[in-house]
Amino acid sequence: MSEDVQSLAKRRGFIWQSAEIYGSMAGFYDYGAMGARLKRNWENVWLKYFMGLNDNYHLIDSTNILPEAALKASGHVDSFTDPLVECTKCGHAFRADQLIEEATSTAAEELSLEEIDAKVSEIGLACPKCKGPFGKAMFFNMMFPIEVGTKGTDRAYLRPETAQGAYLNFKRHFEIMRRKLPLGLAIIGKAYRNEIAPRQGVYRMREFIQAELQIFMDPETFSDELDLSEMDGKEILVQLVDMRGKKDVQSMPCRYLIEQYKLPDFYVYHMLKVQEFYLDIIKIPKNKFRFYEKSEKERAFYNRVHFDIEVDLSTLGGFRELAGLHYRGDYDLTKHQIGSKEKMEVSLDGRKLIPHVLELSFGVDRNVWALLDIHLVDERTGVLKLPPQLAPYTFAVFPLMKKDELIPLAKEIHNLLKDDYDVCYDQSGSIGKRYARMDEIGTPFCITVDFDGLTDDTVTLRDTDTTEQKRVKVDELERIARGLASGKLKFKDLN
Repeated sequence: MSEDVQSLAKRRGFIWQSAEIYGSMAGFYDYGAMGARLKRNWENVWLKYFMGLNDNYHLIDSTNILPEAALKASGHVDSFTDPLVECTKCGHAFRADQLIEEATSTAAEELSLEEIDAKVSEIGLACPKCKGPFGKAMFFNMMFPIEVGTKGTDRAYLRPETAQGAYLNFKRHFEIMRRKLPLGLAIIGKAYRNEIAPRQGVYRMREFIQAELQIFMDPETFSDELDLSEMDGKEILVQLVDMRGKKDVQSMPCRYLIEQYKLPDFYVYHMLKVQEFYLDIIKIPKNKFRFYEKSEKERAFYNRVHFDIEVDLSTLGGFRELAGLHYRGDYDLTKHQIGSKEKMEVSLDGRKLIPHVLELSFGVDRNVWALLDIHLVDERTGVLKLPPQLAPYTFAVFPLMKKDELIPLAKEIHNLLKDDYDVCYDQSGSIGKRYARMDEIGTPFCITVDFDGLTDDTVTLRDTDTTEQKRVKVDELERIARGLASGKLKFKDLN
C-alpha cells in the first residue's frame, strides 16, 4: 500500500520531494496542483470547524522569523533538542530514540542520554549506513538560526512552531477583543525544524505546516462557557498509560474519564470535539483512530495533560501522531512575562490571573498524507475516495466525445458550477480514461453530456465511490450539486 500511495502522490500531482531535478534534499516537499487543493481544503474545513466552537476564536497570521529573545524566554534556545548519535566510522548522524524504537518496537522518547547509550550497547545497535559503531549520544538543537540586518547583528530563528505567534500576540488581541476570555488565536502556517535524519516522508519534515488553536482561558470558569451536556452518552477512543501492553484502544465514556481519571471536564470536551472532527468530518474510520496518553516522563514538563491524536496508517506501519491536545497551564504567558517584562496578567470580575492555555495542534502535512493513505482503496486499483468538501475537485464535467454538438452544453454546465465549487472540465481521451483520472484524484462526482441529453435536457451523474450512474435533469443540477457537495444529499437517494 505504501508504494501505491507514493506512486499516486507523484503521478497525479499531490506531493513529492522538493528540488527533485537537483536530487532533492531530505525533509523538504512540494505540493503539486492536486495536493495544494487538497491541503487548502483540509485547512478550510479545519478552520470552519474549530473557529465555530466559539465566537471569540479568531484566525491570525504571524511572522515566520522570531527574535532570539522571544525563543530564549520560551525555552527553545536552550531546550528544543532531540537526542543524536553519530557513527564513528562514516560520520552519519541519526535520531537516537527513533533508531531504538525501530529496533525494539518500544517507545524510547523518554530515555535520558545515559539510558540511550545503555540501550544502544544492550541491543548492539549499529549504523544503518555502514554497520559501524556509534559514539556517545548528545543533544542537538533543531532550530534554524538566521542573521538579520546588513551586518547580521540581530540574532533570530525561523520559528520552530506557530504557537509562539499566538502567545506573543495575546496581550494586544485581548485588548482588541474587549478583554474577554476564553480567547482563541489560531494560526495556519509554516514552521521549521532541523530534523536530524528525516526518513519518513512527509511525516517528519524540516519545513512543514501547522494548524494550531491556542485557547487562552480561566480554568475556573472555562467550563461554564461550554455545553458540557454534549458529552452525555458519548465515548472517547483512548489508550491510557495504564492500558499499554493490555489493549490498544478502549472506548471510554466522557464522564468516566472525568470522574475516574480526573481529567478536566473542559479537556475531555475538546477531546470529543477533536474526535468528531476526525470521525465525522474527514471520515477517518473509527478502528483507525485513538487518543494516546503521554506519560509524565514523555510529555513536556509544562503540559498538565497531554494526549496525542493518532491514526493507523498503512504507509507508516501503524498508529502515528497527527495532532496533539495539550493543557499547558500558564507556562507560556508566564515565561514571556518574565522575558519581555510586559505584564500578561488580566483582570476578570475582580480577579487577576495569567490565563492558562489549552492547545490544539495539528500537523497539516501529516493530515493530508493520512487522507491519501486512508482513502486510497483497493477494490478498484487507484481509486481515491475523498469526502466532497476535501477533494481537489468536487465535480468533473465531460462531453461524452469531443464533438461540436456536445461541447457547448458541457461548457455551459461547467460555467454554471465553477463559481461555487471546484470543477474540472476535460474533453480529451476516452470517457473511461477520463473517469479513471478522476477516480485517482478523488473527484466524487462526474457529469457527462451525451447525445440523449441534447434532446431530453438530462446528463449522466456518476458516483466515484460506487461507479453508479443516474440520469438527472439539467435544470436540477444546481440543487443536486449543492446537496451532494454539502453531504446533505446522498447519491443513493437521487431519484
